[in-house]
Amino acid sequence: MILTTIAGTVFCVAAALFVDSFNFHNLSDAEIRRAVLVDIALPTGLAAPLLFLLSYKMRELAIAYAELLVVATTDGLTQIPNRVAFTTRAEVFLDRESERPCAGSLLIVDADDFKSINDELGHQRGDLALRMMADVMKDNLRSGDILGRIGGEEFGILLPGADIAEASSAAERMRTAIGDIEFTTMGIAWPLAVSIGGVTFEEWASYDKLFAAADANLYLAKAGGRDQVRVGAFKTRSSGDLPPLPFPRRRRQRDDEFPVTSETPS
Repeated sequence: MILTTIAGTVFCVAAALFVDSFNFHNLSDAEIRRAVLVDIALPTGLAAPLLFLLSYKMRELAIAYAELLVVATTDGLTQIPNRVAFTTRAEVFLDRESERPCAGSLLIVDADDFKSINDELGHQRGDLALRMMADVMKDNLRSGDILGRIGGEEFGILLPGADIAEASSAAERMRTAIGDIEFTTMGIAWPLAVSIGGVTFEEWASYDKLFAAADANLYLAKAGGRDQVRVGAFKTRSSGDLPPLPFPRRRRQRDDEFPVTSETPS
């Protein structure tokens, strides 16, 4: 801000001197000295305060814009990117026009039996559980990974460059870490668990199609007993269409609508 003011003032002084210099040959030495002093004093006295005020206001606007941008793209509860920000960042990574290789994995993390936490413990405790889960996931991701809250108790994770083994390992690590959270109410431990569905890709694919494939694998994890991970590979056709899946797109259901099975979660 100060540098801008100084630079602007110097420019105004130089401009004034340049314009007046065409008349210097008609002036005496005393008149030239007087003109030079005026050319220096007038821009300094007028331009400097105005430039400083303008720079200050522009700085305030930039700060306000940055703060509004953070508010608009951050989930207020968990302080991680919201659905719009997560989707935007994922689509930028998946940009068809990008010259860099496009490979990685997309995971969807959904809290199990979360409705019972809100119903029995209250929404305040439910909010605390979501914040704790978000913090655990952040701690178990690499610096370049992207985490966002994409639904009430649903999170999305983009793992650039991660193959199916790395994605499965990361998902299992997060599932285990969330299961280890010490979430207690009135001295009573309340278990937290998540189901995770994911898909890996080795070439460009649209975010919507990747999300649909990961969502279908999340359906399998839920239907298979919950508290487990299902990650598969995504293969595109030459046209870029999604290959047919052997299971329907997941309908939003409460966890207690899934039949209980004897399958041991993996």
